[in-house]
Amino acid sequence: MAEKPANTVLFSPQHLREFTTQVFEYFNVPTEDAILAADVLAYSDEHGIESHGIARLKTYFDLLNIKRINPRPEIKIVRGKGSVATVDGDNGLGLVVGPKVMELTMQRAHDHGSGWISVFNTNHYGAAGYYPVMALKQDLIGLSMTNTTAGVAPFLGAEKMLGTNPIAIAFPGYKEPPVLIDFASSAVAYGKIEIAKRKGQLVPEGWCLDKDGKSTTNPADMIEGGALLPLGGGGDQTGSGHKGYCLAAMVDILCAVLSGANWGPFASPFAIHVAPPQREVGKGIGHFFGAYDIEGFRDKDEFKRQIDDWVQTMRGSKPQPGQKEVLIPGDPERRAYEQLMKEGINLNKEVVSSLEEVARHTGIELSPGF
Repeated sequence: MAEKPANTVLFSPQHLREFTTQVFEYFNVPTEDAILAADVLAYSDEHGIESHGIARLKTYFDLLNIKRINPRPEIKIVRGKGSVATVDGDNGLGLVVGPKVMELTMQRAHDHGSGWISVFNTNHYGAAGYYPVMALKQDLIGLSMTNTTAGVAPFLGAEKMLGTNPIAIAFPGYKEPPVLIDFASSAVAYGKIEIAKRKGQLVPEGWCLDKDGKSTTNPADMIEGGALLPLGGGGDQTGSGHKGYCLAAMVDILCAVLSGANWGPFASPFAIHVAPPQREVGKGIGHFFGAYDIEGFRDKDEFKRQIDDWVQTMRGSKPQPGQKEVLIPGDPERRAYEQLMKEGINLNKEVVSSLEEVARHTGIELSPGF
């Protein structure tokens, strides 16, 4: 067993799922939806993506407690044509809206060869990678993206105008594991800045700016009025941040402008202590989902065997000096899952404190240990 990280508490993955489910049920979320929402959060913790897992539960708790999220939404298609549609999430949990709309997207892929659905009037939907994994179970190629609360400066900008706006896509393999691509369009996910602050650590140069638009390695400087940099980093023209900026713009437009959600700096904040934007240009934030039937392009098994060849070729390539191997997208999460499900999940004590506050309020038992 690996050495237990400092300032952490060990939990059983199953207990965290049960605790999360009961918290959502406490707020009158239907049991089936509560289990679904817990599954989305658990996916992150169980795959080593601690920035998007149960660490977010306290925020959902706060928003449900002040009735800013609808626990029983009527999710409905408000417009559609062939393989494309727009869905109103009715201000429901993004953790519930997201999976249900992904199901609709996959059904359109089976009916039309591909499915594309844009969503408005929703909120934080967890890790973007959860949704392409749903498509893999039906031998489809899956895609998801979402816009988020403004926290990223545009290329050469000094203030928050775009969200971290992640993108995820997955391709099924035959005998090899799938290729799962999941990344933020910012230099790093905001959650990693929070993690560094909790641990009292500095962050690398090129991740963020302070409130004056100057580069900083202190996570508190970014959180207290600063901004993340776009993917590619570099706060000036010598970097490649224009590429991350363009990706963020694409996500923002597909998720929000196309659906009728709030875009750019007007995206709804996922926190109760953050003042909402001065004006709204839509409803909630937005998501965008895609699914593709491989048979519409080529024989499915031939494609999957080619994915196997692709995976083996990349893994067989020469690593840099000092590196053991070349990984494929999705390898770190798969390896984390194998370890965490055997050894348990270590949560930072600040996260545990937030869960203990939820437990005190709801009367739901929080039991450390594995």
